[in-house]
Amino acid sequence: MDAGTIHIEAWRLALALVFSLIAGGCSVALKLGLGRDIAIGTVRTFAQLLLMGWVLGWVFQADSPWLVMGLFFIMAGAAAQTARGRIKEKAVRFAWPMYGSMAAVYLLITVTVTGAIIGADPWWKPQYFLPIGGMVLGNSMNSVAVALDRLFSDLRARAAVVEMKLCLGADASEASAEVLRDAVRAGMIPAVNSMMAVGLVSIPGMMTGQILGGNDPSQAIRYQIVVMLMIVGATALGSTLLTLIIRRRCFGPGMRPLLR
Repeated sequence: MDAGTIHIEAWRLALALVFSLIAGGCSVALKLGLGRDIAIGTVRTFAQLLLMGWVLGWVFQADSPWLVMGLFFIMAGAAAQTARGRIKEKAVRFAWPMYGSMAAVYLLITVTVTGAIIGADPWWKPQYFLPIGGMVLGNSMNSVAVALDRLFSDLRARAAVVEMKLCLGADASEASAEVLRDAVRAGMIPAVNSMMAVGLVSIPGMMTGQILGGNDPSQAIRYQIVVMLMIVGATALGSTLLTLIIRRRCFGPGMRPLLR
């Protein structure tokens, strides 16, 4: 055991499986049909996190900016794929714009945090860059998925209103401005709500990890403040940029709406 840190032995880690069994038992008792998903999710949690732990150890030792950037873009691709899988729209192609905008925005946010705010030297230092980048991606991909799904669903639901505005002389941006605002707002709400509750309802992950690691709680709080502000900024910028890009693809030649 290192100073300030209690190591979890393998048998204690296995003991945590009792929580998955509880979840599975609830699913069976209430006939929720989630037993298979819980089992697969449990296996994937162990496999993916253990693999990530091995990869991070290797990347930390190599201390190469190319490996750090490569792993970040792989993580960004996985986040974009996960977000894309939650959106069922087929009439508009959005996979590559989603990946490109997510990678660009969240890279900018992560570099700003590690280089300018935390002051890591170098800015790509993997012990800082990858955890920060992972938090940006993990927390923002849900917001992006919500915003984009809302954009598509509202464009379909309000197709008659959008077409009426187009007939009255509005361009595609003007006709869909309200839809765009509602989509971005829907994507941002979870991050804003988290800011309202942090410290009162919950002690978030970054702060919890540092406290469990034996760090000064006052420093852990400062890191968590940075993380919360970082996430709301990334959510706003990512949702706005992506919906602006994808909205253009929702209109064909002559500003004809593709979603009806």
